[in-house]
Amino acid sequence: MKEDVRWLQRLENFEKAINQLKAAVVQYNEKGLNELEKQGMIQAFEYTFELAWNLIRDYFLYQGIHDIQGSRDAVKMAFKFGIIENGSIWMEIIKTRNLTAHTYNQMIADSIVSQIVKSYYAELEKLFKRFMEIKMND
Repeated sequence: MKEDVRWLQRLENFEKAINQLKAAVVQYNEKGLNELEKQGMIQAFEYTFELAWNLIRDYFLYQGIHDIQGSRDAVKMAFKFGIIENGSIWMEIIKTRNLTAHTYNQMIADSIVSQIVKSYYAELEKLFKRFMEIKMND
């Protein structure tokens, strides 16, 4: 039964997360964000990224590919199979995700927010759309 497929369940959660991140990006672009809202955007980015790479892993597990240990493996596999197009930006996303523990440093936090708005959100959105296409063709 399709509802029991783990990657499809993960896709539903990823959709909710990407919508929350989108709301933060829209607010940033329209009104700006105060410091607390920036922290919220960074947190939304963190869990959206975690869902993204776990979605990739779950999809490949469903396809019978089991050698994905972490986010780097997942991104490399997604790039190899054409699920993502820009592997280098995804490697930057992974590095930035690892920096999110240091958002007490305002310069780091502002840099992360800027990267989310300028490119990371768009890449996560592309991944969501790509998996929706896969779901429709599955």
